[in-house]
Amino acid sequence: MDFGWLSILPPLIAIVLALLTKEVISSLLIGVLSGVLIYSGGNVIDAVESMFTIMGDALGGNIFIILFLSILGALVMVIREAGGSNAYGEWASKKIKTRSGAMAATGVLGCLIFVDDYFNCLTVGSVMRPVTDKFRISREKLSYLIDATAAPICIIAPISSWAVSVGSTIEEAGMADGFGTFIRTIPYNFYAILTIIMVFFICFAKFDFGSMKKYEDKAIAEGVPEAAKEDTETSKGAKGKVYDLVVPIVSLIVITIIAMLYTGGLFTGGASNIIEAFGNTDANTSLVWGGFASLIIAFVMFVPRRILSFKEFMECITKGVASMVPAIIILTFAWTISGVCGDGFLDTGGFVAGLVEKSNIPVALLPAIIFVVAAVLAFATGTSWGTFGILIPIVLGISAKVGGISTNLQTILISATLAGAVYGDHVSPISDTTILSSTGAGCNHINHVSTQLPYATLVMICCFIAYIVAGFVQNVYISLLFAVVLLLAALYLVKFFVDKKQPKKT
Repeated sequence: MDFGWLSILPPLIAIVLALLTKEVISSLLIGVLSGVLIYSGGNVIDAVESMFTIMGDALGGNIFIILFLSILGALVMVIREAGGSNAYGEWASKKIKTRSGAMAATGVLGCLIFVDDYFNCLTVGSVMRPVTDKFRISREKLSYLIDATAAPICIIAPISSWAVSVGSTIEEAGMADGFGTFIRTIPYNFYAILTIIMVFFICFAKFDFGSMKKYEDKAIAEGVPEAAKEDTETSKGAKGKVYDLVVPIVSLIVITIIAMLYTGGLFTGGASNIIEAFGNTDANTSLVWGGFASLIIAFVMFVPRRILSFKEFMECITKGVASMVPAIIILTFAWTISGVCGDGFLDTGGFVAGLVEKSNIPVALLPAIIFVVAAVLAFATGTSWGTFGILIPIVLGISAKVGGISTNLQTILISATLAGAVYGDHVSPISDTTILSSTGAGCNHINHVSTQLPYATLVMICCFIAYIVAGFVQNVYISLLFAVVLLLAALYLVKFFVDKKQPKKT
């Protein structure tokens, strides 16, 4: 069935309710219910049956993500109770002398963990939270720094789960060299590049705007409320050392990467080189292996040294898994509403993409239009990967059918698709990476969404203009330079008006 404009209604309901009520779980549930009711034609029994079928399929397909979240929650709790987090925070506060340094260190770590966005969101949050708390950086700002260096760095990293997904999608759409095409899209991926530039500009320019400024001013004046709460819920950990945090986290990173190479066939003959192994890897299974191995390493480090007793260690596992339950519930509903909007049900993506395909737009404006469509689609469905899968075949189909589209313009169109999808995913309340960023930072989810929206949207506007320029000039150096200059000019203009509104010191 063709549900037309009704297919957009469920994600729209969920997003609007979440922003209005500040309560994401009930908003997602209402969005899901509205979708299955539309699909079933108002039959309540069929609607409920469809909802639990989609939910069951989503949980089954993402069970390793749930396992990894649970293991990581346990690992973070164990490290915190052992005093590793406190010790690292005290050490880092001596080495890092300024708030700018603490924010920049968070951004750098986010850029270094480029293999997978889920891994990035949760690892950076657990490692940097004690440090940013010490310097009174709000959890909202920490969430933004995590989210802005998760998907954006993964989508321009040649060795990442995202590169694999995009490359395979391009090949399935009919192009022979999917990985090579992905490499050519990197310099045209304006949203990813500009977002990373903005992260470090914000770190060192010492200014904020929008609702983020309210939370940052409050954190500077009063400290981070969540940090005080965590201090009362966990031990002081006087016995903990810096390596009690560093060793388990580094182990998590190294073992996960080795596991990704193993599941990709590098050690079993299934892949002839590292790039091919990352192309074949099972990232979710590898995350679970890395997390479980790191938890065992933490046990060997803490229990024999009597930092934690066996009973305390096991209690930490229970508490750590319990701390991840809210994130798991939100993710489950986010996956479910994505399924409701998917191919076999309302086909929201197919409807939006069809509108673009039928429109008669000048080819030079196509990159900017595709960028906006990808952003809207990813925002509504909460998935950038799903957006890639829907739009890339359509973009390549348009390129084949419409005259005047060169190979270079085709590359720009694919880049615009990727960039728009990352922006939509970045700001969507129902996106899994948005949820995991707020979880990793220990931040209220809706606060994270509302505070980062102005930052991400400023970059998006600059990208939209840059894609118009790119469509006409089709030169990567001119287009990228224009995009960077435009962003810096916009940031300095915003800073000028923010500083102008500040009360004058007497």
